Amino acid sequence: MTTKVLAIDDSRTIRNLLRMSLENAGFEFHTAVDGVDGVARFAEVQPDVVITDINMPNMDGYGVIETLRSGPRKTSVPILVLTTESSDDLKTRARDAGATGWIVKPFDDASLVSVLRRLTGNAA
Repeated sequence: MTTKVLAIDDSRTIRNLLRMSLENAGFEFHTAVDGVDGVARFAEVQPDVVITDINMPNMDGYGVIETLRSGPRKTSVPILVLTTESSDDLKTRARDAGATGWIVKPFDDASLVSVLRRLTGNAA
């Protein structure tokens, strides 16, 4: 079974870097350009794990986490925050909203792949 990843980030460069890293590691990779797009794509992709930026237009990463963790979706899918932010207050806010983990940009390919495999229990 191939692990499906939904990456939500307004930076095309980050989306492309994630795509290269994760597809090379055997993951099925899907993207969204902001939080609103990400929430909509979540239902159609049905990912095994979500990676979201925090600072995005239309809906930020906190909104994504809160939306996916509440309402009719109420998903338990792991949600990783991938952002340039690193303050403890922001990490606490994300954790309180339901984030599973936090990775600071720039990311290390091997570490990210390792975290995703651990979170999903799949080899890829």
